Amino acid sequence: MNRFFLIGILTLLFACSNDEDKTENPILCTEEARPGIEVTVKDAEDDTLLIEEVQVVITEGDYSESLENFSGSALFLGAYERPGSYIVIVTKSGYNTFTSDPIVVGEDLCHVITESVEVLLVKSQ
Repeated sequence: MNRFFLIGILTLLFACSNDEDKTENPILCTEEARPGIEVTVKDAEDDTLLIEEVQVVITEGDYSESLENFSGSALFLGAYERPGSYIVIVTKSGYNTFTSDPIVVGEDLCHVITESVEVLLVKSQ
């Protein structure tokens, strides 16, 4: 058994030390589309999640998108595979409108890097 272990280690070392393969290793990306922004909306007073009748819109220059909330989730998702600098606007009846500072969504070699935003809505007087 020790001989097989030694052969395995030597094979692994040889395979890892091949300089030609190091520059030609492909980058394997998944085919899923990832959101650039995920927003959670809460009541500022009692920290309860707000989902019903909440509108979340992101903008970047002329681009605008209404984020979707998926059933069974507290997240509003959007900007799928779209890097950029976004303003998040959240509205709900009975609450003051929330407008964020710019949120920068970056990317790596395969996907956007999702930015998580928590919005605390204040009840209107």
